[in-house]
Amino acid sequence: MVKMCSFNKLMVILVVAMLVSFEGSRAFTFCNMSEDGLTACKPSVMKPNPSDPTAECCKDLSAADLDCLCGYKTSPVLPGFGIDPTLAMGLPAKCGLTPPANC
Repeated sequence: MVKMCSFNKLMVILVVAMLVSFEGSRAFTFCNMSEDGLTACKPSVMKPNPSDPTAECCKDLSAADLDCLCGYKTSPVLPGFGIDPTLAMGLPAKCGLTPPANC
């Protein structure tokens, strides 16, 4: 179990390092969501008291690649950023968007 936790932490660090190195001086995006959009949505996907998504969050989420985001539902990446995967997967419906069928 300890080795698995260490591996998960290492994977989170590697993903973040790759994102930073590939993005360089360009604006940060993740699954077609801008850094501003991710920031706007973060209060809605954090425990213990998630807020309702803002109009800005829903606007940016409507342009996001929901299949891409869904691919992170079981990944250690989201919890590594303080994001609750269950809340994150429920966010499209709260914004009136249809989530991918397999999500």
